Amino acid sequence: MAFRADEAAASGYEKTKNYLISRNFTLEQRENSERVLQEVVESCGPPVDSYPSWHPLVAQHNDRHPETSPSERCGYRGLDHTRYFAHGFITCPYGDGRDIIDSVGEIACSPCASISAEVLDAIFYNEGTTPILVRCEWMCELELNHTIPKSLAVPLMLERELPVWRWAKRAETWETMRPYLLGEPHGSRSSLFVTQDTALAMKKIYLAMVETGMFGPSKSG
Repeated sequence: MAFRADEAAASGYEKTKNYLISRNFTLEQRENSERVLQEVVESCGPPVDSYPSWHPLVAQHNDRHPETSPSERCGYRGLDHTRYFAHGFITCPYGDGRDIIDSVGEIACSPCASISAEVLDAIFYNEGTTPILVRCEWMCELELNHTIPKSLAVPLMLERELPVWRWAKRAETWETMRPYLLGEPHGSRSSLFVTQDTALAMKKIYLAMVETGMFGPSKSG
């Protein structure tokens, strides 16, 4: 089945809303929380399942163990009840969330983006939690639908993948690498992070690296 970005984004929004906005909230609380959630989507893009391993929100991981979801392995402390968006995530810890805010301040980001954290003026997940928005703020303009331009996605991918030649024994197939390079959800040629044009450029460059033999013999399948 072809990947339809609009359908994937709409489905992700409903799942995220149902998770973060409890039916136990009052009508006033629900309305305010949904308004704030819509503002987050407008500024941070659609809900997603995971990030490309080169995305600034998860790029602070061990190069030998790529990560696609924010966690302590990416430098964050105290995340709980978390839902992701293309360029940010909402996490809802019990307590004041100070560990999260402090850890975000310690993350060394790439020159093309910065990461910030703020407490949201809404109730999410449970009345006893403190909802915090961790946001990736890009230093250049994104494309339509919050997709990352080719001029950024390709070099960020290369920064993560080129060092692998030093220890790699086998070259992974494009099919295996797609979730790591395009994020989830994705299709064969695009995702909620990159357009078809960008994804095809990434595939072409990745396969060109594989063909040099720099990662070792290609895996089959």
